[in-house]
Amino acid sequence: MTQNGIALITGVTGQDGSYLAEFLLEKGYEVHGMVRRSSTETFERIAHLDGKLELHQADLLDSSSLVNLMQEIRPGEVYNLAAQSFVPASWSQPTLTGEFTALGVTRMLDAVRIVDPEIRFYQASSSEMFGKVQETPQSETTHFYPRSPYAVAKVYGHWITVNYRESYGLFAASGILFNHESPRRGREFVTRKITEAVARIKLGLQDVLELGNLDARRDWGYAKEYVDVMWRMLQRDTPADYVVGTGVQNSVRQCVEFAFAHVDLDPDDFVRVESSLVRPAEVDTLLADPRKAREELGWSAQTSFEELVRIMVESDLEQQERASGRRRGEDGTR
Repeated sequence: MTQNGIALITGVTGQDGSYLAEFLLEKGYEVHGMVRRSSTETFERIAHLDGKLELHQADLLDSSSLVNLMQEIRPGEVYNLAAQSFVPASWSQPTLTGEFTALGVTRMLDAVRIVDPEIRFYQASSSEMFGKVQETPQSETTHFYPRSPYAVAKVYGHWITVNYRESYGLFAASGILFNHESPRRGREFVTRKITEAVARIKLGLQDVLELGNLDARRDWGYAKEYVDVMWRMLQRDTPADYVVGTGVQNSVRQCVEFAFAHVDLDPDDFVRVESSLVRPAEVDTLLADPRKAREELGWSAQTSFEELVRIMVESDLEQQERASGRRRGEDGTR
């Protein structure tokens, strides 16, 4: 824990932000979360933390709001997890994605520099930056080849973090996190789309699951474990960037097979490939080389992808049962 034990999380209402808030609270931090002033902001992932962390309104598009927020709470650590993070949406909103996911990082770093250069800063980089991969597996030295407006914006965010570290002496570190999932994953992401659909199909609430590229391969881990490595990066004596992943690769097709197997159904009876769901520029394969994180931070992934899919399907079954009143095995369910 840094000296004052105060942490600020942007993107606190998201999957990673909610797990990180839990993790830091358990470590004894005073945790503050940044949220946008928005009528559509959802707090369901942090509802159970009500009263345990303090929320503040500020915006990555507004530099003065970031400076004022940091001056108010004086954090020792800042975790910048906020972004427009859904890859397909970055094609329909490329400029907005750049404002949040690229320039938003610059505004955050500038606020740190202005308010207190001793603040330790974590930037959420992404394996999507590797895109059309130049080598497999991908490590901290692999060249980036982004294949979406989101990935391009993340490359900017990554390099501006390096730039501020080297130019201003900030403790600024980036975690290049490969895909990480959980029951808190947004429904628009393919893993959660699959596990929720499987739960609904099992309960007789849905008949078909439409997917795009079933052969895309990813390094998928458990988000709950990945927030630990974010924290570990800010406890080092010197800042550095780390690739974070499992070192194991699975395909979307395998995700489908694991999910349907858990509920004893055959995916061939329910899955349809829809060409409109394929990205304009596809990222076919991503695989982490996480040796640096293991050797320097003492961190490694603990949950297999098959077990993670099982956890997610079970969670979605429970949610769908509560919402619908249906139960597994009742008449009308499979």
